[in-house]
Parts: sequence; structure tokens; C-alpha cells
Amino acid sequence: MSFLTRNDLISRSTSCRYLAARCLIKQSKYDEALAILGEKNPSHLAFGTPQAARQRGKKSGSSKDRDEYGSNIKFEAAMCYLRGLVFAKQNAFDKAKDCYKQAVLIDVKCFEAFDQLMKNALMSPDEEWAFLESLDFQNLGADGEQGQEAQFVKMLYTTRLSKYKNPTAFNQATETLGASYNLAQNADLIISKSELLFTQCRFKECLTLCEGIIKDDSYNFAVYPLYLACLHELNMKNKLFLVSHDMADNYPEEPVTWLAVGIYYLTTGKIAEARRFFSKASMMDPHFGPAWIGFAHTFAAEGEHDQAISAYSTAARLFQGTHLPQLFLGMQHLQLNNVTLADEYLNTAFALCKSDPLLLNELGVVFYHKDALKESVQLFTKALQIADDIDSNPKAWVATKANLGHAYRRLDMFEKALECFSEVTRTADSNDPQVYSAVGLCHLQAGRPFEAIVSLHEVGLFYRVSRCKINNGEILGSCY
Repeated sequence: MSFLTRNDLISRSTSCRYLAARCLIKQSKYDEALAILGEKNPSHLAFGTPQAARQRGKKSGSSKDRDEYGSNIKFEAAMCYLRGLVFAKQNAFDKAKDCYKQAVLIDVKCFEAFDQLMKNALMSPDEEWAFLESLDFQNLGADGEQGQEAQFVKMLYTTRLSKYKNPTAFNQATETLGASYNLAQNADLIISKSELLFTQCRFKECLTLCEGIIKDDSYNFAVYPLYLACLHELNMKNKLFLVSHDMADNYPEEPVTWLAVGIYYLTTGKIAEARRFFSKASMMDPHFGPAWIGFAHTFAAEGEHDQAISAYSTAARLFQGTHLPQLFLGMQHLQLNNVTLADEYLNTAFALCKSDPLLLNELGVVFYHKDALKESVQLFTKALQIADDIDSNPKAWVATKANLGHAYRRLDMFEKALECFSEVTRTADSNDPQVYSAVGLCHLQAGRPFEAIVSLHEVGLFYRVSRCKINNGEILGSCY
């Protein structure tokens, strides 16, 4: 830094200005770095603008001019990326998002900026796919090689996008990259496949892929949040203990280590300890999304709804492009019977992601409580349809099928309701007395008292371990 300043290189060279700003960011001198970089992005260089088109279209002129432009445009994009880092450190996420987008629009190979957009969930799934289509892939590579390189980079970027939208495009990209480019064993590609499996609730398959990555490279910390989430979903307490203990011994400086410890305590029901380690992870990296979500989950697990809402609200502010904090806020308000607020948060989440079956289920619950039963049936049906389309684990959506049955029952569509309840009762570990009670009510209201008696006897078999909440003949709780 002293050398650059002493020789007045910062003002004379784009590359030296980039290097100086990079040095200051590494020293956490963000204001000084921004003073060197400037707050304004060179938006005139972004793909699609007339100035950029003229520059990219140049075929004549001296090689010096072309080389100088080629060098400058990469450093201009890199400096947009650095501006984004500075704004993110200052919690100005909208400005950071704009800087990262400008960086990739100027130079489509500025992967660091694209990575920040994706891993920090700064865009909604719809925005991500629209942004991908706006990028300048066609000018990649030398003459005659542009098509192949453009296809390769676009497919790589496709694998990083939200897994809730366009799973077909994602699968096509991964298959082509694996078969044509010999990347089937690439860790980043396997992580992307694991993320898709996780959204489909196929936790065992996701866990297998994550374990393969960790076996090959235990320093690949990007895979650990997904790996730990799978262990939690599968209730693998012993494995979580071994993993978290090993990480605490070997990687104490990594935030994901204390995330692992927090998840272990959350899985074993030690909520206070889990909260302490989630908090530690979030303090080590204030923009570590899984730690914030875990921290909020600890309050939700204890029924501390106000604190949970506060923590989820912080996560929603930090990660504006993901629908999950808004979804969890809606679920908390549903448990507090604040249907209007739940409706507001869930619709905000729906604006960000329209293809999450869990979100559609919760929206269906809101309509159920508002007595808009036809709308609730549509949403429950859509949730089950999407879960089937993405090849999700059917056991994960038993509650949604039961919810659909309750909605049909209240619409006096007893045969459809019984069909739903029959599918629920055939599912393993689905001995829910509320379902058998609902079946009995369906038969009773349909004028079949004998069948109703048989179903209500089934309720008696489970009554000792699980009591139904019944209020004026209405089953409550199954749609929470």
C-alpha cells in the first residue's frame, strides 16, 4: 500500500487502484477503501448499454487499445465487486446487491460477484433466473469457440441458482457438465445436486453426497451447513456429536464449527446451549445465514414466539432474497393465532418463491382458518402436486394430505376427504388420533353411523398417548 501511494500509482492505474482498495478491505478500513473506489459504479460499461456495445464490437484499432480496454473492463468489474463487499460490511445490502450485479454485467466472468449474489440470497428465485438471461455469455472465448465457452459458463452459473425454480434446467445443466465436461465428481457441482435433494426432502441421498465431498476434502466448509442440516433432519445425534467435536478440535476459527455444535445441542433438546453457539457463530460472521436461522429456531422450539419473531426478522433483513425467514415469521404468527399477520408474511414469502410446497401448505392453512375452504383446497393440492413433480419424499407431506382431507370434510366432500385420510393412515408412523376422529366425523355426517363407530374406536386406541383437541365437534390443531 505504501509503495502504491508513494509512486502515485493509485490515480494512474486501474489495476493499482483495485489492489489498493483490496489491501484496505483486508485491513477492515472500509471507509478508506470506498474513498479510493468511489461510490458510483461504471454502469455505462454494463452489457446492453450503447457504450458497452461499441467497445465490445470493436474489431479494428491497435492491439494496445484492445489490450488496455480488456484489462480495464476486468478491473472495473472487480472494483464493483469490492464496492459490494464494502457496502455489505456496512449493512447497505441494496447497494451491495447493485454493485455485484453491475460487476457481472460488466464482466460475466466476475464469478466472485455472482457467488456473493447467490450465497447471500440477495435475489429472489425469479430475479436470479431473469438475471442469468441478461448476462453477456455470447462474447466469451475466441472466434469459433464462443458458443462452447458461453454454454459452459452459463451451465455453471445455472447450477448455482435457486433449486425451487426450474429443476429441469438444473438437471440438464448438471448432466451435460458431468458427461461432456467430465465434471461429475466436481465438489461444487455435487453441492448443487445436494441442495436440490434437500429441497426435495430426500435427506438420506443428500447426506450421502455431502459425506462423499467431506471424505475427499474436509476443508470444504461450504458443504457443512447442508450436511449438518441433513444430520439434524435424520435425528443422527451420535454422528452430530462426533462431527461437532472433531470440528471444535480442528477448526475452532470457522463459524460453521459452532454452527455444528449448536445443531447438535438443538437436536438433543438442549436449547439454551444451542442458542449460545448459534450466537457465537453469527458473531464470528454476521452474514452467516444458517446461524441466524438456527438462533431463531431455538426460540421457536421453546415457544418464545416474540423472541423468535425478532430473530427471524433480523434474518429477513439480512437475507432479503430468500423466502425462508418470511415463511418462518408467518408460521410463528399462525401459532399465535395472528392469522392476518401470518397472511401478510406468507404472501411476502410467496412473492419471493412460488414453488415451495411448505409455503403453499402454510398459505392453505391461513385460508382454512379464514373459512376460505375452496382456496385452501387449491393451495394444498398445488403443494402436493409440486412435491410430486420434484420427486420429493411423500412422507414429508403427510400433514399436507391430512390438511386437504380436513378442508374437503368441511366442504361436505366426504368421499374425497376419506380418500385423503386413507392415504394418510396407510403411511408409516401416521397413527394420529385426529385423523381417525376426522374419518369418524366424515362417516357420521355422511349417514354411516357404524363406520363412524369403528373409526372412533380407533381413536380410543391412541387416546392414552395423544389427546385430540375438540371444540364443538371441530377438530383443531391438525392444520397448524
